[in-house]
Amino acid sequence: GYRVSLQGNVFGRNHTYMTFPEYNPRKHIKLDPPLNIQSNATASKCQIWWSVWNVPWYLAEILQYELQYKEYSMSWEVALNKTLRSSLPQVEIEATELRSGIAYAARVRCKVSENENAYHSQWSEWSQTTVFQRADVPKVSEKILNTKTMQFIFIPLSFGTLLYLFWNCKLSSRRQKASSALTFPRQLLSFSHSIVCTMGILR
Repeated sequence: GYRVSLQGNVFGRNHTYMTFPEYNPRKHIKLDPPLNIQSNATASKCQIWWSVWNVPWYLAEILQYELQYKEYSMSWEVALNKTLRSSLPQVEIEATELRSGIAYAARVRCKVSENENAYHSQWSEWSQTTVFQRADVPKVSEKILNTKTMQFIFIPLSFGTLLYLFWNCKLSSRRQKASSALTFPRQLLSFSHSIVCTMGILR
């Protein structure tokens, strides 16, 4: 360890004040805040990642992080905090925790894990912020909607036309010769074939 003392001059006299008779730097660590925080939001989750700088490799593996996020227009005093269990510089937020159409801001800080006995540190300062917004759930394409609409319109119209042809042929058959009575089956068969072809195209 180290012996840290504070010296000063009071009323023309030099004085030495002992502050830490046994100072161990490993027990008084404060890291720099994380850098390059970024985010990517989709309809199901938001991914946030960052990097750390000027941290020895043996400390980088035992770091813990705390994420803080809030609605962009709100104060940090009402932000949500998450202490991350993993030492990896990344985290995911489920979409269920975010409101659709609302912009959010997030930041992160770090320190040596509290589970470590050889080192002890306080939280670093907060990083810069990243802003993100949950993506909306993709809507059904207009093409599919138009196809469904055409099917709902076309089917009733087809049956109505069939009924009209049937009624018209029935009246005509009373006034025409018996040979002309074969006209309706041909018309009905041709029209039915057109309906089948059209339905196939719609599908």
